[in-house]
Amino acid sequence: MGPRVALGWGLLLLGAVCGAAGEPHSLRYITTAMTDPGTGLPWFVYVGYVDGEIFMRYDSNIRKFVPRTEWVKAPGAVDAEYWERNTRIAQSDEQIRRVDLNTLRERYNQSGGSHTLQRMYGCDILKDGTTRGYYQFAYDGRDFIAFDKDMKTFTAAVPEAVPTKRKWEADPTFVDGQKLYLQEECVQWLRRHVNHGKAELGRTEPPKVRVWGKEADGILTLSCRAHGFYPRPIVVSWMKDGEVQGQDTQTGGIVPNSDGTYHTWVTIDARPENRDKYQCRVEHDSLQPPGLYSWEPSEPNLVPIVVGVIVAIVVIAIVVGVGFIIYRRHAGKKEKGYNIPPAQDDGSNSSATGSDRPMI
Repeated sequence: MGPRVALGWGLLLLGAVCGAAGEPHSLRYITTAMTDPGTGLPWFVYVGYVDGEIFMRYDSNIRKFVPRTEWVKAPGAVDAEYWERNTRIAQSDEQIRRVDLNTLRERYNQSGGSHTLQRMYGCDILKDGTTRGYYQFAYDGRDFIAFDKDMKTFTAAVPEAVPTKRKWEADPTFVDGQKLYLQEECVQWLRRHVNHGKAELGRTEPPKVRVWGKEADGILTLSCRAHGFYPRPIVVSWMKDGEVQGQDTQTGGIVPNSDGTYHTWVTIDARPENRDKYQCRVEHDSLQPPGLYSWEPSEPNLVPIVVGVIVAIVVIAIVVGVGFIIYRRHAGKKEKGYNIPPAQDDGSNSSATGSDRPMI
């Protein structure tokens, strides 16, 4: 990967996350440094993604980069010193981020608490062959500073980032190095990774789509969920009478699953009498043409009710039958003189501890 890390800056900061949907190929590296990660959890994590799929990982507990996918382990995927070289870079970056966290807490006048510093950098190869590069930071989940490689300038998103902007722009070696990496070295590594991982990265898995509705207070909420699809880019939308209802919908975003696939959902509120006018449209590389899905309310299933009634009748019959048998036996004993002596009213019994009452 060969990222150029800004050694010696007293601070650095971040902002974005994984690549946007729609890019043919993307390479992303994301670092996360935390002041209070929790007991046993790493405070620093460094992860690499190709086309949204994790392929390498480092954290402050294991302190080395490890492969997370099979294709990057194959001969020729990376050179012999790849893992050692990038481990050294990550270890150095780990120490820098610790200093950065302290610096930023001073700038924001924070005495303690849990704080997070993130960095995202990488590149995209678009459909027309052009490329894009990213280098940006975020602090506590908000944009902090971002690099414009074409202008070779940094954009400070908050006043606290201005000192960083001035420091970095005053170092032409750092600025030129970032631009060179983003438009050349990063793109070269992306092409190499895509070439070696094309069998896995080029696969398509169609989404499993489920549509359902829930009515409350005169409003019908229709939900459409697409699960288990790959690659990541997907468009799920609700349509009414064939027209997309973009402004009236809510979505949960595109979220990764543990098996390398993704899921997403979209909801819309409708009038119950108009439910037949709505369809969920799903556009994905695995679906040609796009899929259309409607909500079909299921008829009430009477089988469990019938079975329950039959079981109840059987149970009642058994109880009545057993009770009748016990009654007959009890009555028979009385007729033969085998009456059970009544208990003492005061609760005392002279033989309570005698040999005629066996111990349990």
